[in-house]
Amino acid sequence: MSNGSILAALAPTGTLRATINVGNPILAGRDATTGAPRGVSVDIARELARRLATSLECVVVDAAKKSVETVASGQADVGFFAVDPVRGADIAFTEPYVLIEGCYLVRQDSPIRDNSAVDTPGMRIAAGAGSAYDLYLTRELKRATLVRVATSPAVVDAFIEQALEAAAGVKQQLQADAARHRGLRLIAEPFMVIRQAMGVAKARGDCAARYLRAFVDDLRASGFVREALARHGIQGATPG
Repeated sequence: MSNGSILAALAPTGTLRATINVGNPILAGRDATTGAPRGVSVDIARELARRLATSLECVVVDAAKKSVETVASGQADVGFFAVDPVRGADIAFTEPYVLIEGCYLVRQDSPIRDNSAVDTPGMRIAAGAGSAYDLYLTRELKRATLVRVATSPAVVDAFIEQALEAAAGVKQQLQADAARHRGLRLIAEPFMVIRQAMGVAKARGDCAARYLRAFVDDLRASGFVREALARHGIQGATPG
């Protein structure tokens, strides 16, 4: 596949448009001074743009669901998502470049001591709508009720305000939220491992998907991801 055809498939406007989800603190956030997006996913997007010899436009969103919708609809070219079969209907995924944990947060005096106690009648769990853990728990929970919140960073506030029994989320986000509120406790054992990958709309064709997979495979093999995690001070995430 020629450089021209790769560029036409992955960046047809002449600029690589990458969705950046600042709702996932492992992957991205905003610079405290400038407000510009920064983080591991931004570094990866810049490297892809460099290899394609094109400019980069970061399409910033605050929820994973919006990332998927933006790429699937063609409003962006590539994105950073957790691998999930529901999303796989429209998105071609690479291999995961980062593995992170999905956990529960409860009140200090909660009777919940492990994950098995969550899926019981009467339990209400806050979750970010359309997030990887929402999709997973929708399939897995049989007795508990999910209470969906607009974005992942708003989950713990909703959990507290609505007096719910548990909050589900990315471990590091829950730990940061627990530091803001007294009397909360993390269930240490994760209920899932979230496989973070890049993705492109299947409508872009097999060649675009193959190029993106090879690109991520190269970053994984070269140590690029490990170095990016270290550079941004991200702990608790494992390079894929």
